[in-house]
Amino acid sequence: MGPSVRTTCPYCGVGCGVMAKPDGMGGAAIAGDPDHPANFGRLCSKGSALGETLGLEKRLLHPMRLGRNGSYARITWEDALDTIAQSLQRIAHLHGPDALAFYLSGQLLTEDYYVANKLMKGFLGTANVDTNSRLCMASSVAGHRRAFGADTVPGNYQDLDEADLIVLTGSNAAWCHPVLFQRMVKNRKERGAKIIVIDPRRTASADEADLFLQIAPGMDSVLFSALLVAIAERGHIDEAYVTAHTKGLSEALASARLLAPDLATAARQCGLSEKDLNQFIDLWLANEKTVTAWSQGVNQSAQGTDKVEAIINCHLATGRMGRPGLGPLSLTGQPNAMGGREVGGLANMLAAHLQFSSSDIDLVQRFWRAPRMAQKEGLKAVPMFDAIARGDIRALWVMATNPAVSMPRADHVRQAMGQLDLFVVSEVMRSNDTLNSGAHLLLPAAAWGEKDGTVTNSERRISRQRAFLDAPGETRPDWWIVCEVAKRMGFAESFSFASPDEIFAEHAALSGFENDGQRDFDLSGYVASAHNYREMHPFQWPFRKDEKPQERLFANGHFFTADHKATFHALEAPVLKDAPDDAFPLLLNTGRVRDQWHTMTRTGLSPRLSHHLQEPFAALNPADARDYRVTHGGFVRLTSRYGTAVLRADVSDAQRPGEIFAPIHWSAETSSDGRVGALVQPATDCFSGQPELKATAVKIEPVKFQREGFILSRRKITMTEGFWLTHVTLDHAQGIRLATDMTSNQVIAQLDAQCGACEKSEFHDEALGQHRVAYVLNGRLDACLFLSASGKTIEWNGVRELFGKDELSKTDRLILLSGQTGSGLSDTGPVVCACFGVPAPSIDQLIKSGAAKTAEQIGTLLKAGTNCGSCLPELRRMIRQQT
Repeated sequence: MGPSVRTTCPYCGVGCGVMAKPDGMGGAAIAGDPDHPANFGRLCSKGSALGETLGLEKRLLHPMRLGRNGSYARITWEDALDTIAQSLQRIAHLHGPDALAFYLSGQLLTEDYYVANKLMKGFLGTANVDTNSRLCMASSVAGHRRAFGADTVPGNYQDLDEADLIVLTGSNAAWCHPVLFQRMVKNRKERGAKIIVIDPRRTASADEADLFLQIAPGMDSVLFSALLVAIAERGHIDEAYVTAHTKGLSEALASARLLAPDLATAARQCGLSEKDLNQFIDLWLANEKTVTAWSQGVNQSAQGTDKVEAIINCHLATGRMGRPGLGPLSLTGQPNAMGGREVGGLANMLAAHLQFSSSDIDLVQRFWRAPRMAQKEGLKAVPMFDAIARGDIRALWVMATNPAVSMPRADHVRQAMGQLDLFVVSEVMRSNDTLNSGAHLLLPAAAWGEKDGTVTNSERRISRQRAFLDAPGETRPDWWIVCEVAKRMGFAESFSFASPDEIFAEHAALSGFENDGQRDFDLSGYVASAHNYREMHPFQWPFRKDEKPQERLFANGHFFTADHKATFHALEAPVLKDAPDDAFPLLLNTGRVRDQWHTMTRTGLSPRLSHHLQEPFAALNPADARDYRVTHGGFVRLTSRYGTAVLRADVSDAQRPGEIFAPIHWSAETSSDGRVGALVQPATDCFSGQPELKATAVKIEPVKFQREGFILSRRKITMTEGFWLTHVTLDHAQGIRLATDMTSNQVIAQLDAQCGACEKSEFHDEALGQHRVAYVLNGRLDACLFLSASGKTIEWNGVRELFGKDELSKTDRLILLSGQTGSGLSDTGPVVCACFGVPAPSIDQLIKSGAAKTAEQIGTLLKAGTNCGSCLPELRRMIRQQT
């Protein structure tokens, strides 16, 4: 094995440092970097499993072109790059530069982002460059800019270690930012800090909270308005700070009093008891060292900017800004969402946090020597895809994201992309929903572990992602692809970068260009050289010349507004844009699960991460289950005004009555009917352009299938229409969970056609409705099918163990097809701890025996919960259920 390489995790915005040790066979051993200040050696389950995602089996390795017969053929890089350059020029000439668009990703490195933004905004003359960060953090960007004058996060992660009160609102950090959440829990355990969780759902984070406020959807601004009113009425305004460093408090306070005229009214609107609301206010006022952290539950709203402003208003009013252990903290969703914001990756921003004022446009144009500088903001994500549907945008280049799954009205987006004159996808995988929507050209991009660059995490900390594997096939870094297209369009001098360090040097130089401390983003203290880039240690910006990087900002005022004062903002009354009605009586909330990431193109490759929650599901309250005749573990069809999905029902009192939660991760690649993005409404925040992903009106109905079961196979199995399917990656086999109204013979016939060379064995019990078929090739179990009457299928956990054997014994064959459910097959159960693969039955047995009465004791005996800690809430829940 080669030496360990220090790099950064490619998942969430925590920005954990990773030690990758190549094994010489295309893989690597993965561990946390003990010296990285974001994680100090900890990794979550997803980061720990990165080594399982490095295989080439599903990789796009060569440029491909879509043929007239609907299939892709390999072409040369020269052909692909020439085609893109010529097509972009032709479309811009015929229809104008605004007929062009790029849709980028927080998965890109800063250097990739920089050159894409430079090409479009400086050389093609359009700002139609947006990113999936629009779905993620745009409301925080807008809130920061409106309050502080710039998209600046005031504090850092160390504040979570030093706070006496941590408020998590709209953030299931236990699952979505688990390494940070464990820092919060450690503070609570060792220093006695309190944790408050505010969320419409009882999440894993809520299970660790001292106070849980199960707020009504969309009412965050009312809650924090009630807090602001209490701050004023109870004498907690920091008059000196407010007078010297802010403006607009009186207007903000007047609007807060309209939203929350008294405690009873505010509590009623928020769906809370007066006692709980008052306890929240008392804790917030009693603890100066308070960090209020938020994520998608605040941002993904048609009034997300107001929600961010409501939080910031409270911190400004009390002067809780920029000092250790306190402040507002936006928890970024993606590894480089902030890096993308720094280089102008959003359609309403220019590079270096500059905006579309005439002076900023002039500054960037002079620095770049740009011939056709964009003069106005471009289209944000939702209106961008609407413009594609109308035919106003004729060319789209998608990089490192999957909008056919993740965008609101995903079916509308998929159809729109299919009518483009030029549709280019830069991608790591050779198949996903977006490129399957009719992409004309597929460009093989280098993946994590194969390319070099930088990323910026939630605390403004820039870290290096370093290559530790050779780029396979003809894959290339995204920055190289963009630069080669730019050269073919006549811009060679401005895109002659030979390596990512040269791009970062220009990026840093632009940040300091004519910047006398009036702009927040400033890397002028970074001395550009290949050596400095290669040896770069994580650092926070601003990093001004002759100064140290700044850990915190705004303690002493000096905001980035014209008068250097922060601005309080009055808030609008919250109103759901797609409120439930008689036709669509329930409210759909979407989000993430613990062990998966975005549309699963990476995490879906890991068997370890596939064991926890294997199917797309809809979680609903027991009262709603009764009203709509839904059975736990059965199936439901969700329908909105925009689309439908069929999901497994999870009946749980974690949901408020009238509300449903469904995860975002499943795509057409991994599920026949699990694309939740197809249901989501398109309403957006008027300031940020961020879509309302947390509140779509839906209706629900039970779906009955005659039989359900599973297929396990070493080979790829394709089933025709007429099935509900979910594909799951497992050790030694691929799994398909299925439900259907077909007869058992019809289902078996489809497998027979694909396993014809195998020896076939069968068991049928018509009385019980059970059917089992095994296909054996050269003594090994090659595939198997288990079917039963709906709701009576044996779990596959024991069966899949047989795929790890080189040869089946007679006993194995008898057990496999015995018809005695579970007979002779160990049922390992679902995995609770993904980091160490600890299954539920092992934990249950330990608890029942009395050997473990706490989560810590389980960790000592089984290691569960001792790495990232994201399973600790589940361990504690299992203990409560057994005792």
